[in-house]
Amino acid sequence: MLTNKGKYGLKAMVHLAGLERGALAQVQDMADRNSIPKKFLDQILSELRNAGLVFSKKGKGGGYALARAPEHITVGQIVRVLDGPLAPIPCASVTAYRACDDCDDERACAVRLVMVKARNAIADVLDNLSLAEMRALGAQAEPLLQA
Repeated sequence: MLTNKGKYGLKAMVHLAGLERGALAQVQDMADRNSIPKKFLDQILSELRNAGLVFSKKGKGGGYALARAPEHITVGQIVRVLDGPLAPIPCASVTAYRACDDCDDERACAVRLVMVKARNAIADVLDNLSLAEMRALGAQAEPLLQA
């Protein structure tokens, strides 16, 4: 499940994707425009900066911007930075695999097999959707909701 940190991080990244090239966004402005608590947004942006997805400039005229073009950042990258692995359970994870203590044969475990399918479906969507494409979805929201 996507946490508030993940949701707010995605909203902030979509905001940054809408900036003109070379422009910087102030944290307070992003927080206000996206209904995100400023202190929480500061923490989120720090994690995104440490992961190399955004950069910041301090001082007068400072703020945040994407570290690379929104076409080169996937939604999956953002979610993993902020919320961790996409898999619903550790034994189904690619990036943070951990065997279950209570499973005798994970190759035949029906729960794991279903969770691997779920993880693969989620990863297929999030890893094949760029931040630029996510931003563009807003204009197409109505037709998508009726599908």
